[in-house]
Amino acid sequence: MIAILLVALAAGCASALMFASIISGALISLMLFYLAPLPLMVAALAWGPLCASIGGIAAAISLGAIFSLPYCLAFALTVALPAWWLGHLALLGRPLPSAVSSGNGAVPPELEWYPVGRILLWIAGFATLTTMAALLTLGTDAAEITGALRRFLLRILRPADAAPSGEIDQWIDWLVMVAPAGAAVVAIMTLTLNLWLSAKITATSGRLHRPWPDLKSAALPPMTLAALCAAIAFSFSGGLLAILAQIVVAAVMMAYALTGFAVLHTLTLALKSRAFWLGSTYAVVVVFGWPVIAMVALGLADALFGFRQRYLRGRPPPLPAP
Repeated sequence: MIAILLVALAAGCASALMFASIISGALISLMLFYLAPLPLMVAALAWGPLCASIGGIAAAISLGAIFSLPYCLAFALTVALPAWWLGHLALLGRPLPSAVSSGNGAVPPELEWYPVGRILLWIAGFATLTTMAALLTLGTDAAEITGALRRFLLRILRPADAAPSGEIDQWIDWLVMVAPAGAAVVAIMTLTLNLWLSAKITATSGRLHRPWPDLKSAALPPMTLAALCAAIAFSFSGGLLAILAQIVVAAVMMAYALTGFAVLHTLTLALKSRAFWLGSTYAVVVVFGWPVIAMVALGLADALFGFRQRYLRGRPPPLPAP
């Protein structure tokens, strides 16, 4: 127990320092800020969710005491809570029904682990929650939020002594419109990256207490499509409700983009140049950004028509080489 407590405090300290580094304004601090959940997620996967919860609580209290209550709440909501809960879900398993009925106690029963697709949906939920909470700190209606975003972008993109420019104002108007959705996309990508990195680190160290999941089979629950359609409808309603609905749409669309990559990994199993095509796809998406729309479409098409199931039934993947 003492070892777990020491690991929890070390992980909480590292996470709090990475979170607070954004105050410095240095470019490297932005990367550290986005990787702040990583130490707590590693602690959750390697030593259990209790370790991450102790470290997260200690870090949040420390940030609140050193800086202010808003820092404490922001860290708890955006870093500690997702790290603890996602680590808990990743290690959540139950015995298979066949193993329960036939097990005699001599061999540990085979476990069914929490589905990767549902973990991805939780990540989208956390991204939506944190983005909404950040926007609501700017105001309680659409006019206040857009006004605060516009003033912030004006300070960054147009110096105080610069003359007004119609082109800059058009860019600012466009950025104000897409900023909430963009923040949700960044949030879901950083949480997903942190969870994947923490799982890789834990697996490399030999402390991952579950087998590595089959990421190619990641699929969102069927009701996610209905929720997405409802969010798209509300996004045209106007006002604060439309802004919040656009955040939900962006987060869920990005989740479908990630499942689209899983579909691509499945459909290219039989290709000899599979590594080239996958690497090229990732490079194009990272460099240009907008081709991720194709991955969204692929993820949605798979959810509607079951491309992966049809492919695996019609043409099973080759056996791995010995």
